[in-house]
Amino acid sequence: MSFSLPKNVPSFDSAQRSYEDGSWGSTARMNGQNGHTANGKGNALGGMFEKKGLPMYKDKPYGYPASGRVAPWYKRRRVWLGAVIFILGLFVYIRRVSSASKTLKDTGTLEKGTWSWLKPPSASQGASVDWEERRQKVKEAFVISWDGYAEHAWGKDEYHPIKKFGYQMTPKGMGWIIVDALDTLMIMNLTSRLSHAREWMSTSLDYDQDHEVNTFETTIRMLGGLLSAHYLSTTYPDLAPLSEDDHGTSGEDLYIEKATDLADRLSGAFDSASGIPYASVNLQTNKGIPSHDDGGASSTAEAASLQLEFKYLAMLTGEKAFWDRAEKVIKIIDDNGMEDGLLPIFIYADRGTFRGENIRLGSRGDSYYEYLIKQYFQTQKQEPIYLELWDQALAGVRKHLITYSSEAHLTILAERPEGLHGTLSPKMDHLVCFMPGTIALGATEGQSVAEAKKSSSWGKKQEEEMELARELTKTCWGMYKVTATGLAPEIAHFKIDNPPHLERHGILSSEPLTDEEDAAWRSDYVIKPQDSHNLQRPETVESLFYMWRITGDEMYREWGWEMFTSFVKYTALEDGSGFTSLSTTTEIPPATRDNMESFWLAETLKYFYLLFSPNDFLPLDQIVINTEAHIFPRFELKRGLNTGWKRKPRDKDGNLLQLSDAEKKAIKEKDRVAADAIRGMQAVRPTPKQEAKTVHVEETKPKEKAKSADSKPKDPEANGAAAARVQEKEKPIVASETAKTADAAAEDRQTLIEMKRRIENEIAEKEKEERVQERERKGMLSVLDKDKDKTKADIDSAKQKALAEAARSEKLETEGIDVYKDKAKAKGKSFEAK
Repeated sequence: MSFSLPKNVPSFDSAQRSYEDGSWGSTARMNGQNGHTANGKGNALGGMFEKKGLPMYKDKPYGYPASGRVAPWYKRRRVWLGAVIFILGLFVYIRRVSSASKTLKDTGTLEKGTWSWLKPPSASQGASVDWEERRQKVKEAFVISWDGYAEHAWGKDEYHPIKKFGYQMTPKGMGWIIVDALDTLMIMNLTSRLSHAREWMSTSLDYDQDHEVNTFETTIRMLGGLLSAHYLSTTYPDLAPLSEDDHGTSGEDLYIEKATDLADRLSGAFDSASGIPYASVNLQTNKGIPSHDDGGASSTAEAASLQLEFKYLAMLTGEKAFWDRAEKVIKIIDDNGMEDGLLPIFIYADRGTFRGENIRLGSRGDSYYEYLIKQYFQTQKQEPIYLELWDQALAGVRKHLITYSSEAHLTILAERPEGLHGTLSPKMDHLVCFMPGTIALGATEGQSVAEAKKSSSWGKKQEEEMELARELTKTCWGMYKVTATGLAPEIAHFKIDNPPHLERHGILSSEPLTDEEDAAWRSDYVIKPQDSHNLQRPETVESLFYMWRITGDEMYREWGWEMFTSFVKYTALEDGSGFTSLSTTTEIPPATRDNMESFWLAETLKYFYLLFSPNDFLPLDQIVINTEAHIFPRFELKRGLNTGWKRKPRDKDGNLLQLSDAEKKAIKEKDRVAADAIRGMQAVRPTPKQEAKTVHVEETKPKEKAKSADSKPKDPEANGAAAARVQEKEKPIVASETAKTADAAAEDRQTLIEMKRRIENEIAEKEKEERVQERERKGMLSVLDKDKDKTKADIDSAKQKALAEAARSEKLETEGIDVYKDKAKAKGKSFEAK
């Protein structure tokens, strides 16, 4: 007997089928559970991983009794009343059985056999591991997370999966979760979900909001997410292909249009006296806002981790102002000449100088160092200045911050809260665990170790850096292995010798991290109660991804698999609404925090997926990954983009050269000449803000315009020649005056610098006033003073003119016009000409 499928049934042999099966399978396990615990989360996801079939029609959940069961007599007689009673009774029975048959023990762990795949394979099983299958497990975990968010908090910036609600960070929302996860949707080839996200973006995402946002977080997550989506959709069109972004369609430029609009709004953060960006910015007014804490200082990592995003956008759009502003930040930082390339974690935006002496590669310091080497790779190694900065900083880390634990000699990247010559603090944020992968990336340039060793540049330095990367990765892995849940705390402290043994005293070999509960290495880790929470952070799996790609050692994949299974066991919610961060990792069952971070989707699951992916998928030597795991291309310098700064002279150890009194006097005189030039408006050139917004102001004096153009630094060699002429002119002055002390010279120079800043501000205000006047002349603005005696006819005429020329509709009044006339006449201009 033949049977034809009805129309519109799902495709049962498609890849999507397994996700649908999992959804129904988990539904059967949800009955009778409150879903508010995160202990042994296997029930909600059990069906997600079990490869069992479903009935053809999904009118019955996966846990429905088997069809081979003997049917009750009243069902066979088809008595309607009996059937109704039977169905109701069966429903109650299933709920009771489901509730009674929970596989969770009181300890919160899974009973044996529930998720057999959760048991880590032994070393002997490694050769037979199906990494593609494990990769799919990660994809399925992402789908559970995304779909829970889509059902309960779609479009919201934050998601609380236990309470099943979300809320916005700004009045209209920022797309915090959606935009951050765009490229993960593409990488995992989740086309329908990507289409849903694009639809929301095209209709609901609007950054024109009178609200303050964090400059750094908005840049790395939102701007980075949009740029990564643009790159992947254009370079890898087969990943989650959508017709909406095909070449020539109306939605082709959605990602880049949103990115450019957002970057324009963020650019106001750079409008500080020094060029160091403010901690926050108002998206509507474009006004930078100092930090509300830390004395108004910006954090160093946040100020210096915007470069990959703004430089890539500059390459795409040709807007060099994006490039100039981003790279100027690194120049200002480097001009401080901090010892051995290690920086305090706060910097003042208005002064460009550091606050305090606290040095660490954890929070507020981390991604500055990450972006040094990645800027070098982003422009295809055409900017060696960033390699120089990275090498100096890494040497400083090895000299001052690398120490070892007491028992197992685990390698620790410690902190110096009181400066490089203060006490060493044996503390590692989980955030520090980005560093081993970055060290390996820098040593091999993204190639495998085998390939990198073929290069003539490979030597002892690279060998030592790779060994340091291995040992730091091991320490980070130990942060997971030491806890009851197998998940790392936010911060770990370590027991070290007193005085501490530093790397420069001799490199120590670590002991293996064995499984025994009383193993000596476990006592090296000190986890304080206030530090034991887990926020679903990605840094360790990020380094595992780099270490696997670069070394080919499958051990890193196995560690990653154990980490992933721990996340599933203890952070997946039983009702399938997503995954949650934890308040503690050191006890079972762990307490939950009821928050699913955007970087769980954007970074953590993405790195797990890439760790289990083939090595030729997004090869490291063709891409650079930002600090939020957004993927950008490496590109050649073009479109007028280049390194626009040089480091100050340094000695062989990288320290700023100390100037003689005569040299300081010459610099002071040069600054005075420059200040006079600025005051006389002999060297006025467009500000970055003018360039970014392409504001062109007509000059009334052609000679001054030509002089301004000549003063713009186009040719570095010409600048050098000019500087030489200035120095030659200054020689008699320097020789004729008595040299001052170094402190006095520095004070004089600082006074001149402040004077220059005031002059520049005055010039900026003057230029602003002139632009307003120019717009008034062209009819773009209207004089708005009110006068009740103005006739109705004049008011109507003035309104029509304003609407036609400047889209403004306000009343023109006689008294205001008279004031404007007087003002214009005072400047030698006639009102009629305007």
